[in-house]
Amino acid sequence: MTLQADSIDSSASNSSRNENNNLRMSISEDESAMSDLHESKRSHKDSNKGGGGDDDEPTRKKSKSNGSLNVRMVKLPQFNLQKFCYRHNPDVQSSPTHTDCYKQDLQRFKQVNDEISKLSSAQQSEVHHVVSTYTKSNDKMRKLILDGILTGSCFPQLSYVASEVQRMIKIDFISTLPIELSLKILCYLDCQSLCNAARVCRGWQVLANDDKVWYRMCEQHIDRKCPNCGWGLPLLHMKRARAPQQSDCGGKVTTPWKVIYRDRFKVESNWRKGTCLIKEFKGHMDGVLALQFNTRYLFTGSYDSTIAIWDLCTGRLVRRLSSHTDGVKALYFDDQKLITGSLDKTIRVWNYLTGECISTYRGHTDSVLSVDSYKKIIVSGSADKTVKVWHVESRTCYSLRGHTEWVNCVKLHPKSFLCFSCSDDTTIRMWDIRTNVCLKVFRGHLGQVQKVVPLTIIDSENLVVDDKAEDDGEEQGDDENAQDVLTENLPYPTHLLSCSLDNTIKLWDIKKGRCIRTQFGHVEGVWDLAADNFRIVSGSHDGKVKVWDLQSGKCIHTFQGKSLEQRSDGTEPAVHKMAPIACVGIGDSEFFSGDELGYVKMYKFDED
Repeated sequence: MTLQADSIDSSASNSSRNENNNLRMSISEDESAMSDLHESKRSHKDSNKGGGGDDDEPTRKKSKSNGSLNVRMVKLPQFNLQKFCYRHNPDVQSSPTHTDCYKQDLQRFKQVNDEISKLSSAQQSEVHHVVSTYTKSNDKMRKLILDGILTGSCFPQLSYVASEVQRMIKIDFISTLPIELSLKILCYLDCQSLCNAARVCRGWQVLANDDKVWYRMCEQHIDRKCPNCGWGLPLLHMKRARAPQQSDCGGKVTTPWKVIYRDRFKVESNWRKGTCLIKEFKGHMDGVLALQFNTRYLFTGSYDSTIAIWDLCTGRLVRRLSSHTDGVKALYFDDQKLITGSLDKTIRVWNYLTGECISTYRGHTDSVLSVDSYKKIIVSGSADKTVKVWHVESRTCYSLRGHTEWVNCVKLHPKSFLCFSCSDDTTIRMWDIRTNVCLKVFRGHLGQVQKVVPLTIIDSENLVVDDKAEDDGEEQGDDENAQDVLTENLPYPTHLLSCSLDNTIKLWDIKKGRCIRTQFGHVEGVWDLAADNFRIVSGSHDGKVKVWDLQSGKCIHTFQGKSLEQRSDGTEPAVHKMAPIACVGIGDSEFFSGDELGYVKMYKFDED
């Protein structure tokens, strides 16, 4: 379809001067359009409230001029009486953010009129006729006119239209929409985009800094990886960070979610960069075999048969427990008690706040190498090749037999009533502590397995796996029992992590019973590992601590331990070697390592 300009007859030429004058006055009319639309909208609302009035009734606008009251008639197009478009909505035009855009439109109108004024009278009349016809048309007619104009345009004109439309079509939807919808939209932005949005204007800043938006941001990233940006932030006791705190005025204030996100983001950035503050603890006369910690205390067990309790804030040694008669190889603690396992074949329960030994458990016939606990249940692994389950209330003990060598580690998963154990026989076993039955045996390591950690990985689809490793493992154990138990409606762990003296770290799929990934990096045996939802920390006989990405299995950072001097005789110079790392532990913003020289290092990632 093509549109042709209407021919101008003699009657039109007689009125061309008046039309040209009207065209030149369009700027002043546009400047008053704001008030006209406001008045027309109010009149329309009043007529609706009164229940009378004609839609075609012109709107009256009153204004004072030279002390007299003038009445000017303003008639809006029929389709604008019921609903205003965004661009011509009086409420939008009167908003602070839209006023600037409207002023730019007026400036553009002036430029257009300046160009039109350079045309001849006949050409000015033609332009005015086209514009007037378009503005008086309804929505359907406008689309047809635009279709005809665009179809008949060449590439230079189309390019011009595209550039102008791109500039004019920008809409400040945040200031226009209801607050609830604006906040909902902002919740879909990433951190960088949200910070950029806060710089647009004050109105956007208020909404972009709203607590609801940043709560959603924290919920999406803290203690989990965001599927969109790939970032995950450490938990750091999310509820505790929001706990009301005493203010200077005597009242209580709550930390804004934006501040919490900022602090967690800083910690995660330091983790990724390897930026940390290192603090040393030295209080043992022999190597450190085990460590545990919380936000306030650090517990270390040593070959010197003592347990040291440290204050993490001050770095001071608070207390030393010394009832064991041989090295302390295993530690577990909660808010009420400390449980220790020793090479003297005993398990002791302590009140670590007072230093009192509450009870002693004897039953193993060789060194106790690992302990774990949940409520009134204690499990232990020993060099006597057994796993023992101690029921404190009933004062009964069950022995789980199956390993053929030392049991180096036991881990409870209380929500699913499962216990995992690993041994020098190179296997990992999964037990049901309700029936004391071995459900699965995981085979794949070539050396003694030193540590096992059960994990629940929600985003397992994005795990990087090794195709070769999938074929190495075989599903072992009592498949029928395992199938019956794992089909129960319980929150079972999905994966296992293990380390071995074969220098590797393996990731296992519990349901399949297979090793799905093997991580190489240490050049000597791996004695210990710890993991959270994002990272793995491992300590090795090569004196190095490595930090790995849990999802990809790649080594992110490597930290050196203390230097160990070895002399072949008294005359030869010392040959420097790193002291083996015997134990590690990981938290949200730090990790620890203990070595055979008796040193414990804390790597803190929440420092500026």
